[in-house]
Amino acid sequence: MKKILLLEDDQLLNETLQLFLEREGYFVDVALTIKEAEELTFKNRYDLYLFDINLPQGSGLELLEYLRLAEDKTDTIFVTALTDLTSIAKGFELGAIDYIKKPFHPKELLIRLKSKFSSSVIKIGNIVFDQDAEVIRMDNKVVDIGLTQYRIFKKLILNHGSVVNKVDLLELLEYPSDNALRVSISKIKQRLRIEIKNIRAKGYMIE
Repeated sequence: MKKILLLEDDQLLNETLQLFLEREGYFVDVALTIKEAEELTFKNRYDLYLFDINLPQGSGLELLEYLRLAEDKTDTIFVTALTDLTSIAKGFELGAIDYIKKPFHPKELLIRLKSKFSSSVIKIGNIVFDQDAEVIRMDNKVVDIGLTQYRIFKKLILNHGSVVNKVDLLELLEYPSDNALRVSISKIKQRLRIEIKNIRAKGYMIE
């Protein structure tokens, strides 16, 4: 479960966001003041900070700057009514990954969080595909399947659970043909020992 620290001095908004995010499966600690937030950062480790900028006792920007000086590199999203570009730019300079302008719908925040926490790693059985590193592992060992097979495998695994049209797969071949595609699919299945279904008249899929 991802842990979030929410700093928001509007108590109603604070409670509303906490309830909403917890219903979506996040663990949320809340703070109404900079001091409360600061104390929580010392006691706990978080996956994300959600900080308001304009607070009665100071600024969420100042808090993040303090935390960065303390070598706290936790990703931060600012939630603010400010439209001051200088403040927004300062937030990004301090390492904020995003900001949301008030008023906003909680679902907008949820979309940002899902994007932040989406994994670049896909695991199916004993196969692990790391999109960022462009590496395939089988039983924790790196597997090289060749460039053409890699392109086809990537297309299939990124769409696992759905049928990939044969035409789209043919475009990945240097010399496209039905036979060449069947051979490439066969090589992938043999090398990775993974099931790739041929959906007649449609395409292929990894479930």
